[in-house]
Amino acid sequence: MSSPPLEWCDGILPYAPLSTLKPLSEGIWWVDGPVIKMSVGPVSLPFPTRMAIIRLRSGGLWIWSPTAPTPELFAEIDALGPVEHLVSPNKFHYAAIPAWKERYPRATAWASPGVRERARSRKIDVTFDAELGDDAPSSWTQDIEQLVFRGSRFMEEVVFFHEASSTLILTDLVMALERERVRPRLRWLLELGNTLWPGQTPREVQVTSWGRKPQARACYQRILQWQPRRVLFAHGRFYLDDAMAQLERAFAWLR
Repeated sequence: MSSPPLEWCDGILPYAPLSTLKPLSEGIWWVDGPVIKMSVGPVSLPFPTRMAIIRLRSGGLWIWSPTAPTPELFAEIDALGPVEHLVSPNKFHYAAIPAWKERYPRATAWASPGVRERARSRKIDVTFDAELGDDAPSSWTQDIEQLVFRGSRFMEEVVFFHEASSTLILTDLVMALERERVRPRLRWLLELGNTLWPGQTPREVQVTSWGRKPQARACYQRILQWQPRRVLFAHGRFYLDDAMAQLERAFAWLR
């Protein structure tokens, strides 16, 4: 039987199949979610979404940037183990947390810098239980390292490193939408924003880091000390190999 044709959504071809677990390495999975629209300056652009799940040594699940859930996805997650943490990595990735919190009320919802204010400004009702910072909390410090990537006035992002799989998890610090998955009418806007493959830090983050590059550079140097072998991020094709060289190119603006 032939596979069903892939469907475009708002000018983007998402990474089907959607809303289902995809193994990355032992104890870590990703899920490609639906296309959403994000405000980039005066325009609204479509982006594919992605979340990640890590099974901690405790057996509990750590869920990063949860996407819009489905009953089938909830069933797959339930088969992995109990959901203990719901993580908002930056102020733009939080909208699905209420739906996940309703399903898993005992899970801790973690707030990134600025996300509470962002949610209030958008009139989105989301409750967070704890704050993310530079140090990993005791509940996952043996599994995941983290830091707040500072420098941009536009956005601070909490980045994570899963040591067992040597996976760096970024959110919007690098975007890499593949040209063939974007309608021609959108490519020039995404190119202008530095969000197309092979990926780099979006222009808005770079511009708003003016005068603060030393802070951003120090954060980047800490990331390099982890020596990741792969890099997962929320929008576009991620780096399954040659991660250090890819990061050097993506963050060349910090030189």
